[in-house]
Amino acid sequence: MNVICDKQLLVEAVGNVSRAVSAKNTLAALEGVLLRAQDGRLYLTGYDLELAISTAIEAKVLAPGEIVLSARIFLDMIRRMPSETISITSDEKMLTLIKGSLTEYTILGIPASEYPELPAVNQTTEISLPQAALKNMINQTLFAVAVSDSKPVHTGSLFDIKGGELNVVSVDGYRLALRREKVAFDSDFSFIVPGKSLSEVAKLLRDEEGDIEIAVSKRHIIFKAGSYNVISRLLEGEFLDYRAAIPAGGQTTVKISTRELIAAIDRASLLISDNIKSPLRLKFEGGVIKISCSTAIGKAYDEITCQQTGDDVEIGFNSRYMLDALKASECDEIQLLINGALSPIKLVPLEGDSFTFLVLPVRLKSE
Repeated sequence: MNVICDKQLLVEAVGNVSRAVSAKNTLAALEGVLLRAQDGRLYLTGYDLELAISTAIEAKVLAPGEIVLSARIFLDMIRRMPSETISITSDEKMLTLIKGSLTEYTILGIPASEYPELPAVNQTTEISLPQAALKNMINQTLFAVAVSDSKPVHTGSLFDIKGGELNVVSVDGYRLALRREKVAFDSDFSFIVPGKSLSEVAKLLRDEEGDIEIAVSKRHIIFKAGSYNVISRLLEGEFLDYRAAIPAGGQTTVKISTRELIAAIDRASLLISDNIKSPLRLKFEGGVIKISCSTAIGKAYDEITCQQTGDDVEIGFNSRYMLDALKASECDEIQLLINGALSPIKLVPLEGDSFTFLVLPVRLKSE
């Protein structure tokens, strides 16, 4: 293989596909990036047997061929090159020369034949939606994806399409995040995408105009965004019935500046850490939110005003979970709906129903 390409394009492409590369694997080829040069393009792939990211960049192909190079070392080398173009030449013994201006490295590659084949994704259902919308949907629900494997199906987000509306749902046993968006799709169907895969897809999506094409088969999904293809396995299992889990209405309704509430919870949480756990108390009383916490270090108290209708109520919760939900709302003002001290706090926008976040309460001991 002998190929010459633009340094910036190569660094960006290798950096992006490397995110699907195994850091440590018994199969050495999976720690590398597969390079294939042909027809005026250099094709690059990273794959860890669960997630694959591939792309292609324009290149001057002097001799077609393919090789696998260590992702970490290769990326470090090309990043440090002083030139604007880089040449990659490998011989039949897999000895590879990477050269830019007067700087050159020689490393041993791995035959492309040792690289596992990507899964074939057949008989797909295809949907399309704006890149910016999907990026926003992922970012507003990813925080509630479960990190423990106690229920593997909840380590992903449910994509549920019903009646021309796409609902993306994440749940981890302590909170729930739901984001809705209209889609031009008539059939009803659902699938569950691993959180890790969605995190990588979100990094590749752009805020500007342009659609992402999604092709879903029985076991895999392909996201086609710009020049990138992301292939991920799907999770199988019974996802939580999220429609039944979301309580209706609220005996207490509170409208509040999101920024003010985040700042107040932040201040009161200074005495809480991973080692010193304690619930944060929120007392909604006549248009004032009284925020307090008590730990082995000491006590904190703060209060802010709000627009309150309905009963006064005191509720306890994990401060980090509440902060995650407030930050994910991405709106200036938010509405809290509460059905008593032992029911989840429901966070919704002032208008519409684009998102619903639930944070489960923590039972408070009486002072």
